[in-house]
Amino acid sequence: MTIRKVGVLGCGLMGSGIAQVCAQSGIDTVVLEAAPEILEKGLGRIRSFLQGGVDRGKLSAPDRDATLARLRGTTDLAALADRDLVIEAVVEDLKTKRDLFAKLDAVCGPETIFASNTSSLSITEIMTATKRRDRFVGLHFFNPVPLMKLVEVVRTFTTAEAVHDGACAFVQALGKTPIRTKDATGFIVNRLLVPYILDAIRALEEGVGTIRDIDEGMKLGCGHPMGPLTLLDFVGLDTTLSIAEIMFEEFRERRFAPPPLLKRMVLSGYHGKKSGKGFYDWSAEPPRANDYLVGGGGR
Repeated sequence: MTIRKVGVLGCGLMGSGIAQVCAQSGIDTVVLEAAPEILEKGLGRIRSFLQGGVDRGKLSAPDRDATLARLRGTTDLAALADRDLVIEAVVEDLKTKRDLFAKLDAVCGPETIFASNTSSLSITEIMTATKRRDRFVGLHFFNPVPLMKLVEVVRTFTTAEAVHDGACAFVQALGKTPIRTKDATGFIVNRLLVPYILDAIRALEEGVGTIRDIDEGMKLGCGHPMGPLTLLDFVGLDTTLSIAEIMFEEFRERRFAPPPLLKRMVLSGYHGKKSGKGFYDWSAEPPRANDYLVGGGGR
């Protein structure tokens, strides 16, 4: 199974990254967005990333130009009709994903493979919006997509073995490492990661240590590249809350339950690095720990 033409649904942080690595790997790539201004922002992110590679001597100017020549944006779903594979990377909402795939199912030919980049929703529930249950997989990329090597390849009960194998081969063709997992909420990585980072928040709530002490403990004691509270700021506290709520709804286990502090922070607009504030104040250099979060009041 050879995949020569790829479509990407969504040109946000994840979608633009997926589109970029596809185009860089020599694949004809079309990325779809709902609005022209959002599309242009995503394409601009790709151009900026590639130019940064040229500036640092990691990428040649001809390779940058060749990548961009293989990539085009669109707001027309019909532009994906001839794709061998379409990867969805839109908002983490089941209804939105199902509605989009139902429309796409009527546009693409029967041989097109559909994939979702969801990090926590059921691939099976998304898949049932289509008529191609044997040609539907999960392809869970990690952020930032151009740098992270892992992709979880998720198989449902009805995914054809050839499609599953082909999806793994496609991931390898992108220069990434596929790991196979069944369709269980959270898959492998989030199934293990989410309880860990939620427990870090609980440890902070309970006064076990300060923000920096918890982070330094896991960095220096366990060899992690960054502490759990720093990681939360990079992932996004709003994103983490959404994933935790989905996983708690599925399993009804305390280890997946969002701690009260996480909920209060998200409601207050503390979404992590992208909003400038999370467990750390990212406007400071170096970032300053927001220790007042568990001391009452705010700043």
